[in-house]
Amino acid sequence: MNATVISIFLVIVAMTLVITYYAAKRTNSASDFYTAGGGLSGWQNGLAIAGDYLSAASFLGIAGSIALFGFDGFLFSIGYLVAYLVVLFVVAEPLRNLGKYTLADMINARFNAKKVRGAAALSSITIVIFYMIAQLVGAGALIQLLFGIDYLWAVLLVGIMMTVYVLFGGMTATSWVQIIKAVLLMVGTVILSFLVLQRFGFSILEMFSQVKSATPHGEAFLNPGVKYKIPLDTISLMLALVLGTAGLPHILMRFFTVRDAKTARSSVMWATWIVGIFYVMTIFLGFGAAAFVGSETIISTNAAGNMAAPLLAQALGGDILMSFISAVAFATILAVVAGLVLTGASAFAHDIYGQIIKKGQATERQQMLAARYASVGVSVFSIILAIFAQSLNVAFLVSLAFCIAASANLPVIVYTIFWKKFNTTGAVSAIITGLVSALVLVSISPSVMNPEAGAAIITGTPLFPLTNPAIVSIPLGFLGGVVGTLLSKEANEKKFSEVNVRANTGGFRQL
Repeated sequence: MNATVISIFLVIVAMTLVITYYAAKRTNSASDFYTAGGGLSGWQNGLAIAGDYLSAASFLGIAGSIALFGFDGFLFSIGYLVAYLVVLFVVAEPLRNLGKYTLADMINARFNAKKVRGAAALSSITIVIFYMIAQLVGAGALIQLLFGIDYLWAVLLVGIMMTVYVLFGGMTATSWVQIIKAVLLMVGTVILSFLVLQRFGFSILEMFSQVKSATPHGEAFLNPGVKYKIPLDTISLMLALVLGTAGLPHILMRFFTVRDAKTARSSVMWATWIVGIFYVMTIFLGFGAAAFVGSETIISTNAAGNMAAPLLAQALGGDILMSFISAVAFATILAVVAGLVLTGASAFAHDIYGQIIKKGQATERQQMLAARYASVGVSVFSIILAIFAQSLNVAFLVSLAFCIAASANLPVIVYTIFWKKFNTTGAVSAIITGLVSALVLVSISPSVMNPEAGAAIITGTPLFPLTNPAIVSIPLGFLGGVVGTLLSKEANEKKFSEVNVRANTGGFRQL
């Protein structure tokens, strides 16, 4: 730990606190707290979406995965990028036209039932917690590397800071922290990519040639099969990544921070360009770390490879560049965790407390108070779980959140918009079937159970062979919606016609 590291780190953290202070002055209503009053422009919200999406998994986890596993690590980048096309063409505009604050609002535009709202809120909170664990694991490893403090205290520090951001600044503070963080992250990634290419004489072919001899995997490093040896496992992972984004509650919530569907589409276009450029550059981060840091050093610092990018920055630019990259990574984690806490708190305060417990009669003051209490609850629960997940790669942890989102949320979103006969029973069945199947299969997979002591959370033989169960749980989620609808005699066609017009024409009320 030296003065340079501390100074750069504290400057960026102080910047985010200043934003929170000014945002707190503008957060006077539930709309301000949940959606920044719907006042963000297309480019602002696009940067904020990119900031939400480019998490610790993207910057730390993917760089580490590529450095250790080559092509198999780059699968995460491919999947995350393609996923935005699903968001753009399937859910962005209908969701903005039908929603208000949360995913459950969108579904409830057609199914005005407490059980649907409760199921959607439960799914959202579960996804948020999985995603939160990934960010906190990344933060813990980063603070350990920078300041030499214990992992436990590092995780507690991040959790406390993010709770403060959400409690006082709400969505306005979270959005601007993410906008600034997205800009800093892109700058840092461009600098690292430039330095890596410079070392290879600005020849991508030379980089591919040299990196083969820099890793223990040799020629296999550039081919699939180093990590995912079962082809079905690779397909399952890609399904989770490509389809999961369209069901992530903290990403979907971003479409409510703009004034209309046209701005929502513009937001996604901005985000897609930013995200696309970033994920292309992750290959330089991963290959650069493999060549100039080495897999042994990466693993010795963090077994899951989460510190590959900061170590690469140190190898190429010394302490100053490492300090900047680490501070940007920390800001990345802070911003994403703030968005996740806010999403989980919104699901509880707005959907469960405001609409189910208080039957829509909660005052704005009561909702905001409930949201703040829920923020603390989500943070504490996620911190406890993150303490036990220290050895897991953060990109992998996020892929599980994507799996749950694709299995539980995506079926009900697609059916709500496009299936005339879909009804309340089908909606609840789709969410619960997808959610439970994903959780159960993950809990008995190699991700959680491994015969080698210390390789996973539980020592034992896995009962399910795939590390990511999306190829099974996503079809089960869609099937649950079909079975629930067909077994129920409830009719919902009239409501579908009204909702379909609103979803696809922008004819819904201006929020």
